[in-house]
Amino acid sequence: MDFSTTHKAHPWHGINLGKDAPDEVTAFIEIVPTDTVKYEVDKESGYLSLDRPQKFSNIVPSLYGFLPRTYCSTKMAELTNKVLARYDVEGDGDPLDICVLTEKDVTHGDIIVKAHPIGGLRLLDHNQADDKIIAVLKNDAVYGAYTDIDQLPKDIIRRLVHYFTTYKDIPGDNTKRMVFINIYGPDEAKDVIRRSMADYQDYIATH
Repeated sequence: MDFSTTHKAHPWHGINLGKDAPDEVTAFIEIVPTDTVKYEVDKESGYLSLDRPQKFSNIVPSLYGFLPRTYCSTKMAELTNKVLARYDVEGDGDPLDICVLTEKDVTHGDIIVKAHPIGGLRLLDHNQADDKIIAVLKNDAVYGAYTDIDQLPKDIIRRLVHYFTTYKDIPGDNTKRMVFINIYGPDEAKDVIRRSMADYQDYIATH
């Protein structure tokens, strides 16, 4: 029996990012706006696991997941260090996160979608680079024609920034875990993706 066709591919390692990456990418979606808890792929098994309930009434403003066969390490973090004129920021050791905008009501995660990157948010999480690529669902009736994050309504961008600067906050603790640095456009987003793809190759070569 050919087990390669009977076993589910690992979302991080077994799904192809796409032959046209980084212009068009395959994203694995973990959570959607209707989720009241945060799901995350278990790196060892590849199954979707319950990470934590949302502490506040924050609602993820888009489809949210990661890019298969990417890894945030040295090459990816170089861009954050350059922007901040620092040398000590590291990658967060996870696949590269992505938000996919669509006008459709997608009711559950654990799916893959085709998307076009239009920009990104640069953030720090405990001194680690934790970028969020912003993309639009391929052929989406509302967002599909956007090619640059600057074309998005400002309220959409504010919503994304607010969510990602607050979603890891702990009730009663005034310490801010996520620090927003800046927004960047599609060219830099694609550079971030390329670097995370290279970091993934380095990661695989050493594990």
